[in-house]
Amino acid sequence: MQTLKDILFGVSLRSLTGNREEKITGVTFDSRMVKKGFLFVAVQGLTVDGHDFIDNAIKKGAKVIVCEQLQEDLDKDITVVQTDDSAEALGIVASNFYGRPSEKLRLIGITGTNGKTTCATLLFELFQNLGYTVGLLSTVENKINQEVLSASFTTPDAVQLNALLADMVEGGCTHCFMEVSSHALVQQRVAGIHFTGGVFTNISHDHLDYHKTFDEYIAAKKLLFDGLSSDSFALVNVDDKRGAVMMQNTKANKFRLAIRSMADFKVRIIHNTLQGLELNFDGVDVWFKLIGQFNAYNLLTAYAVAVLLDEEKEDILSALSTTSGASGRFEKVENNSNVMAIVDYAHTPDALENVLKTIDELRTKNEMLVTVVGCGGDRDKTKRPMMADIASRFSDKIILTSDNPRSEDPKLILEDMKAGIPKSKERNVMVIEDRKEAIRTACNLVNDQDIILVAGKGHESYQEINGKRHHFDDREILGELLN
Repeated sequence: MQTLKDILFGVSLRSLTGNREEKITGVTFDSRMVKKGFLFVAVQGLTVDGHDFIDNAIKKGAKVIVCEQLQEDLDKDITVVQTDDSAEALGIVASNFYGRPSEKLRLIGITGTNGKTTCATLLFELFQNLGYTVGLLSTVENKINQEVLSASFTTPDAVQLNALLADMVEGGCTHCFMEVSSHALVQQRVAGIHFTGGVFTNISHDHLDYHKTFDEYIAAKKLLFDGLSSDSFALVNVDDKRGAVMMQNTKANKFRLAIRSMADFKVRIIHNTLQGLELNFDGVDVWFKLIGQFNAYNLLTAYAVAVLLDEEKEDILSALSTTSGASGRFEKVENNSNVMAIVDYAHTPDALENVLKTIDELRTKNEMLVTVVGCGGDRDKTKRPMMADIASRFSDKIILTSDNPRSEDPKLILEDMKAGIPKSKERNVMVIEDRKEAIRTACNLVNDQDIILVAGKGHESYQEINGKRHHFDDREILGELLN
């Protein structure tokens, strides 16, 4: 149990009234989670303001309130801390409460539109292969070595994050590889976290429902690098024209990776097939099971991070060659037919184009490509016609279907998508709202050697409709129907 003065270390204070020696038993920003002796942080959220729940937190036993706006008529026994930024204070307080766990392991934060999950997973597998006890924080799952924990957000909230990192430290982890979303950066979920390194994969059209403009989205990603310390490293993909922007003003040591540009870390693609990749790293040829140029970038990223973490190059390449990457990312679904069935998480225009371009470059063109794709509800509407247009340019047949409609009418989402189909391609397009029926239709359309791509949900094992999650796994459905 720590005192208030200890866990306020590093917080920017405007005022403090009450007992600095108050013993704190827990930290939360959710008044429903408050227990006796807790510190409650009133955070202004997107839909609710934590200041409205201060009285409720006190009734449930909170002894300390951290807030931006002082409340009238609070009990004199309550210690009140005023700060200019409650969200930032929450991150710092949570870090201090859990013993600053991010400083006790080598934590790598990975941001970008595409590739975050695969890079984090490759690094997790790589360092396990190298003999380390490792943590993973990703969209697909959180892991403490072999223990799997479910992941509900790309980046957990500040309290969950520090609790997970503390568990990793207690579990003997020396390294942790973590996806860092743009939402988390803007919402200060990583405030108070020390990163050994920050990685930028790429940036493209996504989350404009939240960030409003592409410039805002870029600025959100850049926050990771702005917050790095001088003893950290920044590793960016400079084949993406925004890579150099990420490193502007960072205090960290700067490193660049690329396939096409001048860089500190480079790789050459020797063979790129539907069976795998052969890559040349510093004169050494290595074969990988992963497919496509985008995975060449992911493998190069994992290699570069490991070098920057002082591992030997030969050991890295040997251990990296056996990795399989993230679930639901260009995942081939085994089946009894001769159809190539692929499931991918591609839910942005750029990610879908990367996957379809990869298939297009590697296929013989004698086979038919059927793409099943949808768009999520309550998310950026502007990408819907773009996704449909991209699918139509690379596919022989397109089936537009429901993804996670959430609270939206799936029919309206599909209408938005249909608007992106060029007139010349309309005859190749079917609209089947029921996702299982859409996948069944794709399976009925193909013959031996043909290709099915089911895009958008990847690793997800549910479909979210009207606020409820129903079990639905593209890989299961596709495997069952093809068999």
